[in-house]
Amino acid sequence: MGLIGILLGLALLIGFAYRGWSVLLLAPAAAMVAALFAGESPLAHWTQTFMVGTAAFVAQFFPIFLLGALFGKLMEDSGSVQSVARFIGDSLGPRRAILAVVLAGALVTYGGVSLFVAFFVLVPMAQSLFRDANIPRTLMPAAIALGTSTFTMTALPGTPAVQNAIPMPFFGTTPFAAPGLGLIAAAIILLFGLWWLGLVERRARRAGIGYGGTLGLVPDRTADEAAEDPLVRGRATVAGTFDPAEIHQGEVTPRPPSAFVAFLPLLVVIAVNLAMSLLILPNLDLSYLALDQWGNSSPAAVSGIWSVIVALASAILVLRALNWKRLPRLRESVDAGLNASVLPVVSVACLVGFGTVVAALPAFEMVRTWVLGIEGGPLVSLAVSTNVLAALTGSASGGLTIALEALGSTYMQLAAELGIDPALMHRVAVIGAGTLDSLPHNGAVVTLLAVCGATHKESYFDMVMVAIVGAIVALVGVIVLGTLFGSF
Repeated sequence: MGLIGILLGLALLIGFAYRGWSVLLLAPAAAMVAALFAGESPLAHWTQTFMVGTAAFVAQFFPIFLLGALFGKLMEDSGSVQSVARFIGDSLGPRRAILAVVLAGALVTYGGVSLFVAFFVLVPMAQSLFRDANIPRTLMPAAIALGTSTFTMTALPGTPAVQNAIPMPFFGTTPFAAPGLGLIAAAIILLFGLWWLGLVERRARRAGIGYGGTLGLVPDRTADEAAEDPLVRGRATVAGTFDPAEIHQGEVTPRPPSAFVAFLPLLVVIAVNLAMSLLILPNLDLSYLALDQWGNSSPAAVSGIWSVIVALASAILVLRALNWKRLPRLRESVDAGLNASVLPVVSVACLVGFGTVVAALPAFEMVRTWVLGIEGGPLVSLAVSTNVLAALTGSASGGLTIALEALGSTYMQLAAELGIDPALMHRVAVIGAGTLDSLPHNGAVVTLLAVCGATHKESYFDMVMVAIVGAIVALVGVIVLGTLFGSF
């Protein structure tokens, strides 16, 4: 009965979330259903298990959500994201429209800009370039997803994405875990995605299909309505770090900065993250963290998160200094960025709370045994578990945290016994969470299609190819290379 309860709770969570119900209610309700079938107190699990898991996630990762959303909003309102996108678009031109959109998305997200801020800025750029090049507009969601939601989220070493931060406390790693394997995975995802998009573009040209399809040019649908759509908002907040409802708060400057000024804060994120991870924190005496005052923690448990926090905070200060007169409504912009972080972090934390309850139930031992018994060893079972949970929750961050909360210590023990570098575990877990999370109910997928004015029928298959198939190929490559040569 316990296993039936877990499956039923998961089915209720997925089914109602897909219909637009908030996970703030669904997650504890589903957890209590699972507890009831296990013959345990639902109220005790709600207040003593669910809330503890939820609060732990917020305590650990809220600073990254907070600073990431604030940085993204200030980058938008200062005109910096628009300047970066315009520079890439002007440099490559309509002849390389797809490449321009992909690279622009990659640059801003790897530099720390929130995913949904990037969506709303990149769509107008993509519309202009695709229209001039007469490329089917149905390819826009896949091109933007490739640049923003794949290799810069999970594979590139040092990415400040929250997905890359989640394994760090569990494995004692840094944002730059397994850099060589990460770069190889990123190259596979990028090249596969560009190959597919180029193939579809050439097929469309041969068939006489242009920007507006076979009927010629059509008016672009507005992206503004997507930000106010409750269904889009509900799904988006479990897949990213920015609440779309805040996207139009504040004021975007009419005088955006030069490309040089716009790029600097992005470079600061990367440079400070690297310096903190590899130079500064490893040489500091952090032994005081073992005291009761600091929760009996360790440098390995916090240094990775500290690196991302300091990088984002530094970039915010540099951004403000460089754009002193380009943020006319600074307080409103700051408020919007800060407010935009709250619903996403609580929504993802509630998914984690559900996973915490499930992991505490006696029937979960059957799930644990099945996962760890998957053929291929710990790397394969870790990849499968993060894939499945990210797919079921529609959230890479939620699925990844649930998997590691339940099995992270077990995988660390296996890594020690089998001589597997925890950095390799880190990279496999992150890339694994960023594959099947892009199923049709994923918040980023729903939001991007809505912002582009496209439908699943029109554009989703191409998104599958660039965001799922390419990522799975890269994941297999990392597992094979990691098994043969270890972490590098």
